[in-house]
Amino acid sequence: MFSRRHPVLFFLLMMACCATALFLGVVFLIFVSAKVVDTTGTYKESRANIGIIEVTGPILSSKKIIEHITSFREDDKIQAIVVRVDSPGGGIGPSQEIFRELIKTRKAKKVVASMGSVAASGGYYVAAAAEGIMANPGTITGSIGVIMEYVNIMEVAKKIGISPVVIKSGEFKDMGSPLRELGENEKKLLQQLVDELHLQFVTDTARARNILQEEMTKLADGRIYTGQSAQELNLIDRLGNLDDAVHWAGELAGIEGRLIPVYPKETPISFLRKIAQTLFKDLNISGTVTDNFRYIIN
Repeated sequence: MFSRRHPVLFFLLMMACCATALFLGVVFLIFVSAKVVDTTGTYKESRANIGIIEVTGPILSSKKIIEHITSFREDDKIQAIVVRVDSPGGGIGPSQEIFRELIKTRKAKKVVASMGSVAASGGYYVAAAAEGIMANPGTITGSIGVIMEYVNIMEVAKKIGISPVVIKSGEFKDMGSPLRELGENEKKLLQQLVDELHLQFVTDTARARNILQEEMTKLADGRIYTGQSAQELNLIDRLGNLDDAVHWAGELAGIEGRLIPVYPKETPISFLRKIAQTLFKDLNISGTVTDNFRYIIN
């Protein structure tokens, strides 16, 4: 490993990278003040008329995305919003919160969803809230369903002599313990929970897409679809990329003249975090430093 063979040089390199990140952060703060960043990557005065909100990666929290939605909704200059979804799904709670916020936003401004490489499960839940959905022919979407799983290590515990001692206040308090099998009553209870969440998923997406709930139920068995198949099933509306979605949003909003898309302003912290992640990635000489770092973060 580079860090072990040359500890002094590695330390100096790390310090130099940190100094560079700090310098770039200061430069960013100077340029971004009272400005917006459009999709050309240049800094301009706020003349944007279409806001682009990205929903990428697992949906574990809705806070930042809802802040971006609210910001664009309350900005009089923004006439339409494009939600770019590139997510395999995530928690049903955060997905529902984003869904609800987009439904509210539709009353004030036009909302179009653009699917990237994948917009499945919670990713589809979010996209369904838009007035129109555009995907690539090869986009992976669908996966409408709910799954609950846990790891049971009971046999391993027996082999190494671990015997759990549980004191609980109710029959189901330790339900899902990895050190014992699920009882039949527990399985029924968890299945009811999954069925209820699945019904919420189906009901919301069917209503938002103007599809009969019976028809959506048939499609919502967990299977995935390509964008092309999803269009045939009315799960999406059009085929196209992000630029096509921006132009569609402009048409729906009746925007005349040039379309100027804009992304939400990044906070200094998120900007510096991206720089740090990039620097750590570049320093991955042996493949160990960043692997361990990601493992700790996760």
